Amino acid sequence: MAYDKFTILKSSAYPLSIENVDTDQIIPARFLKATERKGFGDNLFRDWRYEADGTPKDDFVLNDQKYSGKILVGGRNFGSGSSREHAAWAVYDFGFRCVISSFFADIFKNNCLNVGVLPVQVSEEFSLKIFNAIENDPRTEIKVDLPNQRVTFVKTGESEPFNINGYKKENMLNGFDDIDYLQNIEEDIQEFAKTRPF
Repeated sequence: MAYDKFTILKSSAYPLSIENVDTDQIIPARFLKATERKGFGDNLFRDWRYEADGTPKDDFVLNDQKYSGKILVGGRNFGSGSSREHAAWAVYDFGFRCVISSFFADIFKNNCLNVGVLPVQVSEEFSLKIFNAIENDPRTEIKVDLPNQRVTFVKTGESEPFNINGYKKENMLNGFDDIDYLQNIEEDIQEFAKTRPF
C-alpha cells in the first residue's frame, strides 16, 4: 500500500481560516530539493510557522498547543497556485489525513488524493460552522466518514455530505495510489490482453 487506508476519521482539528492559501505558502520552493515524500512536514507553512532564525511563531495555529488532530480546516480556495505535489506531501508528512475547505484548487485536490490526504469540500455555511465550533472549543471533534461521504460534528450530530470521485474513493479506502491500483488488477489486465489481437 502507498499509504494507510482511509475509512472513518474522528479527530480534533487545526483551524486555518486564511483564504487563497497557495502551494508556495504550504511548502516554499526552496524546500523542494528532495524527491522522496519524507521530511516535508518539517517545513509545512515554514514561513508562517517560523521566524528567519528558526524560532517558532507563537501566534501561528500549528504552533498553538491548544490545537491538535489529524484534520486541517482551511479557508476558501485552499491549495491554489502552482501544481507542486510536494504541497500535498508536506500536509501528509506533518500528520494530517484530511483537509476541509469550502473550495480547493483542482490540482492540489488531486495531489492530496494520490498520497492519502482526503480533501473534503463543504459549503461556505458549514465551513463557517466548523471554524466557529473550533473557536468555541479547540477540542471539537469532527467525524469524517468516507464510506458514507459525510462530515459530522461528533457532539451535536450535525453533518453535511461531500462528493468524491468513485475511483479515488476506492483507492483511498484501500490505501492505493494509481500504481497500486494497477498492480491490484494485474491479473485482470493480463486476461484482457489475451483477448486482444497482436
